[in-house]
Amino acid sequence: MRSRVTDYLVFTLVAPIGSFGDLAGHERRGSDSWPSRSAILGLVGAAQGIRRDDRPRQEGLPSWSMAVSTLSSGRRFRDFHTVQAVPTARIKRPSTRREALRVLRPGDNPVVTRRDYRTDCAFGVAMWGSGDLHELQGALTRPFFVPYLGRKSCPLAAPMAPSVIEAESPVEALRHIRLPPFLESQLDPGRPLSVASDEPLPGGREQVRWDEPLDRTAWHFGPRAVHIARPSESPADR
Repeated sequence: MRSRVTDYLVFTLVAPIGSFGDLAGHERRGSDSWPSRSAILGLVGAAQGIRRDDRPRQEGLPSWSMAVSTLSSGRRFRDFHTVQAVPTARIKRPSTRREALRVLRPGDNPVVTRRDYRTDCAFGVAMWGSGDLHELQGALTRPFFVPYLGRKSCPLAAPMAPSVIEAESPVEALRHIRLPPFLESQLDPGRPLSVASDEPLPGGREQVRWDEPLDRTAWHFGPRAVHIARPSESPADR
């Protein structure tokens, strides 16, 4: 466990709705209660202008370590998407969406899929590692690509307010995130619902999550160990 003073980059993610990838299924895509590691790295990469097919720069992103505090995970709700596959015999490759719609027939039954989202999202993020924290702070202040919380339909409700601080642990660092004014009286960064960290946490438990990005272009992810604790609880509550 980290017990020495370390530099951290901390920032806030607040959005009306968000969606954080669970294990993908054909007809159902769930959402975890906090942003996955791959989601945070994707957001950081987008802020720096790193494209998904830029393999050398993408491979450098996993060198960052992180911890995420959940201040408000909101409520889960479900949306429905219609998916239609066009038989390859009817259309040339590559094709446009307009061309695909033109060859659809009444007998081509669409598939209804379900997508989960969460409302009233508020999270803190602490990152550390061998990279330049001040350079990353600048990217999050003026992101190259528009940041969003999981899907493009989930824009952020406030600036991320990144800052570089010194702290003795990820949990302590997360207490220093800056909330937008409309949440300052409602949420306390020092009393999160939970903290999920790449490093062990006091009173935490280990969980395996499949959110380590392996190949962004092929959407391949691998398992990793994450440590989860609830710092706002007393020992008797655990």
